[in-house]
Amino acid sequence: MSSNTSFEPKMIVFTAPSGSGKTTIVHHLLGKFKDLAFSVSATSRNPRPHEQEGVDYYFVSKDEFKKLIKKQAFAEWEQVYEDQFYGTLKSEITRIWNLGKHVVFDIDVKGALAIKNLYKDQCTTFFIKTPTLQDLIFRLKKRNTENPHSLMNRIEKASKELQFEPYFDHVIINNVLDEALIDAENTLKSQIPNLK
Repeated sequence: MSSNTSFEPKMIVFTAPSGSGKTTIVHHLLGKFKDLAFSVSATSRNPRPHEQEGVDYYFVSKDEFKKLIKKQAFAEWEQVYEDQFYGTLKSEITRIWNLGKHVVFDIDVKGALAIKNLYKDQCTTFFIKTPTLQDLIFRLKKRNTENPHSLMNRIEKASKELQFEPYFDHVIINNVLDEALIDAENTLKSQIPNLK
């Protein structure tokens, strides 16, 4: 653990329906506070063109992912879509805490609830949302990364995920991005007063 004896490791979990802007908010906070470090998730899906191994995700095969599940190597994992697994390795949390940093997560709604359930008071959860579902659908279409079938899957999944909002500690409505960023900063500082 850190040489800082007053360090109390925390987990800050950001979740949202796809397209709500949570990744933008997470990147902003990681750039602003040196006490935070990003928890890189493992996934069985193929990398997108801009993604890097060990930076965006740990990319593992479907078979390797299933072996890790059997070894209970994950703090949480989900089969998000058919043959697409995502999860948080326990070793990743330990790695970051050993650096004397707080762990920041950018994960699926079910994964976020699983982390909260496992780590309880060490964990603070944020739910990011657009003002309306129509706003979210517009953003997903504008992103232009999905085929029609996968777009419909994401919209259907987002509609279900929005129902979980009451289970999270803090809700940030990402209407105007700059305002959402300030809201996230202030809420985080209220949770971790010594945050640098």
